[in-house]
Amino acid sequence: MILLYVLESKGSSPGRQGFFMAVNEMGEMSGSIGGGMMEHKFVELAKTKLQQDIKEHSVYHQFHDKTAAKNQSGMICSGEQTIFIYTVQQTDITAIAAVMSTLVKNENGTLQVTANGLSFLNKVAAHNYVYELKSESDFLLEEKIGYQNHLYIIGGGHCSLAFSQLMSTMDFYIHLVEEREGLNTMAENNFVHEKIKVDGYELLNQIILPGQNIFIVIMTFGYRTDETALKAVINKEVAYLGILGSKNKIEKLLGDFLNAGTPKEILDKIHAPIGIAIKSQTPEEIAVSIAAEIIKVKNAGL
Repeated sequence: MILLYVLESKGSSPGRQGFFMAVNEMGEMSGSIGGGMMEHKFVELAKTKLQQDIKEHSVYHQFHDKTAAKNQSGMICSGEQTIFIYTVQQTDITAIAAVMSTLVKNENGTLQVTANGLSFLNKVAAHNYVYELKSESDFLLEEKIGYQNHLYIIGGGHCSLAFSQLMSTMDFYIHLVEEREGLNTMAENNFVHEKIKVDGYELLNQIILPGQNIFIVIMTFGYRTDETALKAVINKEVAYLGILGSKNKIEKLLGDFLNAGTPKEILDKIHAPIGIAIKSQTPEEIAVSIAAEIIKVKNAGL
């Protein structure tokens, strides 16, 4: 089996850092390095190497521009990407097994990829990706394995159910927090990884740790519970904090916090009313609106 791994990407490259795929000599494949003509070319290359029993561990630079002097990918979307082609060895089995075990357990660890192969570290990487190019053929890439982002949904109603379903398709470990007993929408929610029943939303201060991979969405059943939840997390340094509610409700809520002494610069960081303005009506449309805004924030630095 050959592993194709995107070590680095720049500009409008369709294959982003961390994209990968596996190819066997029959041409069966899983994953993607960006699709199109470029992917087809590298899949065929991998099949040829396997059929000829050639051990491959090469780095390829690809430019998505037909005016490039060399290493044209065959695509015209602009940007560039660096691809590592590696024949998986018997010695990599331990690292692969550790990665699979970590994913099954919803834990985190660190995958190291070098020109010599794969290794796994039990430590949790500080960043999702760290890439260091030492020479044309020598590099080090560290990737955080497991869910890279944690989403806390505060409130388990109808909007929460629709939002959970949508976000379950993305790279988020989802925590659902509710204080009400016997809520049918909580019972029906099989899309989250963890359900947390609390005696009051003030306990969010203890449950949610700060971090640039933490996303918080407050959508409780009323003004006072929103207020309690917001008070518990407002001073935490997180990637995203948003509150569901009408414009009038949000103005009153944030106004009350401002009058109580909360600095305006802290309030300005809150996404409220939450979501992209697309005139959402149904819980499903509201979910799309919020998800779009979260994706925009998550990918802002890419």
